Amino acid sequence: MLLLHWCLLWLLFPLSSRTQKLPTRDEELFQMQIRDKAFFHDSSVIPDGAEISSYLFRDTPKRYFFVVEEDNTPLSVTVTPCDAPLEWKLSLQELPEDTSGEASGDLEPLEQQKQQIINEEGTELFSYKGNDVEYFISSSSPSGLYQLDLLSTEKDTHFKIYATTTPESDQPYPELPYDPRVDVTSLGRTTVTLAWKPSPTASLLKQPIQYCVVINKEHNFKSLCAVEAKLSADDAFMMAPKPGLDFSPFDFAHFGFPSDNLGKERGFQAKPSPKLGRHVYSRPKVDIQKICIGNKNIFTVSDLKPDTQYYFDVFVVNINSNMSTAYVGTFARTKEEAKQKTVELKDGKVTDVFVKRKGAKILRFAPVSSHQKVTFFIHSCLDAVQIQVRRDGKLLLSQNVEGIRQFQLRGKPKAKYLIRLKGNKKGASMLKILATTRPTKQAFPSLPEDTRIKAFDKLRTCSSATVAWLGTQERNKFCIYKKEVDDNYNEDQKKREQNQCLGPDIRKKSEKILCKYFHSQNLQKAVTTETIKGLQPGKSYLLDVYVIGHGGHSVKYQSKVVKTRKFC
Repeated sequence: MLLLHWCLLWLLFPLSSRTQKLPTRDEELFQMQIRDKAFFHDSSVIPDGAEISSYLFRDTPKRYFFVVEEDNTPLSVTVTPCDAPLEWKLSLQELPEDTSGEASGDLEPLEQQKQQIINEEGTELFSYKGNDVEYFISSSSPSGLYQLDLLSTEKDTHFKIYATTTPESDQPYPELPYDPRVDVTSLGRTTVTLAWKPSPTASLLKQPIQYCVVINKEHNFKSLCAVEAKLSADDAFMMAPKPGLDFSPFDFAHFGFPSDNLGKERGFQAKPSPKLGRHVYSRPKVDIQKICIGNKNIFTVSDLKPDTQYYFDVFVVNINSNMSTAYVGTFARTKEEAKQKTVELKDGKVTDVFVKRKGAKILRFAPVSSHQKVTFFIHSCLDAVQIQVRRDGKLLLSQNVEGIRQFQLRGKPKAKYLIRLKGNKKGASMLKILATTRPTKQAFPSLPEDTRIKAFDKLRTCSSATVAWLGTQERNKFCIYKKEVDDNYNEDQKKREQNQCLGPDIRKKSEKILCKYFHSQNLQKAVTTETIKGLQPGKSYLLDVYVIGHGGHSVKYQSKVVKTRKFC
């Protein structure tokens, strides 16, 4: 056994400038090694009973060693690929017999034995290629020096290794139940409920665990390590290896450092060396979500998109060791949105439309006669609304509309128009829409850019208030109304009054002050004033101005609250 230790030290001497003790499963030494993770950080020795993380450059192999000190020893080796498939193999080196070299003090025979170990491939015990979490396990293994060779041919990647000679007592990975599948128990348009059987690690072994649920639109994941790699913002040099710590002699060669020909001695034979220098690349963020939910084994995923396929994975994590095991993931497509009734628009008729917050409405316009042009008049009463117009499936228009807008599109014989209205996130939308193939005069009155009512504070009296508003070059009819309100009239009440589609026909006759016609070809002079009389001292009044178009449709200016003087 002493010779086994010497051989391993000779193999690893070029990899480190300082002497290291071999990791064993002597409990006292093992606990020391686990506390001092730096002990293994730049080493090619795998500690017994602890998981290590490392990094592979593409097409650059790495080799790790593991010592089994006694014959008939159980052995388990687990390799976890993170974000790329791996090729790996486990071999057993046949060590030279313990001869007179160490007794005579002559190191020459040992040097020759070292060279012999390096040159020989050893007996291959297991090999694997893929991105599954794969393991080798043997209930009775011979003593010797085990070597693990790893290679990534796809890209630079992270991976994890766990090796132990006491697999029965360690159990660092949480156990899966007899049925490790994740089931979809409920499916909606925006929600999916998942359920799975609990891990025996919690129920039988009484070890602390938690479940983590992962949701994405691409594929299922086979390890939590792969999920965390996807969640990283930068794929290139993620948790980048640091010179002197994670770099192997192969890696130093790419940056101009001598490798002492170890790359040829330790590498896979058929793989060519990569070119000097590496491209740093980044990828866009992936739509993936990871939620850790404690020890519950049922979870409802919400805020999903309708009619969309999602992949769901569940991982059970041992809180003490932070090591995890994947359940068998599943996938499901959320239900479609309920089909909406299509509203038919009649030529030249105004249609009132209500759209829920973040909702949508579909309208259809099919002119009876052939036509050269189609005109759409749209009046958004509250917040902005998005409109899309398609003619026989072809998108002609896509815009946000606020206030009154008019769109004129080229017609086509026997064409049919599909109009999609989409509400915003703030609240529900109300609008009026008119489609026609025979536009004469505007269906809705024209408006100035500024639809506020201005009150003149210096002209306020105990019984009157003077206000002004802008007009346009088009002659329109303006009607002004008043309503007494409380002094604590707030913004919420005011917002309810801002529906521009509510016309003067809903107002009481007693609230009407007057109506008048007004326009000006000079827009700078298109302003009118009005003094409202007969008001009470110290009272607040809500003033509204309506402009009425030729077709009888009205638009309300922004409401204004004025207060008369209390003392005059």
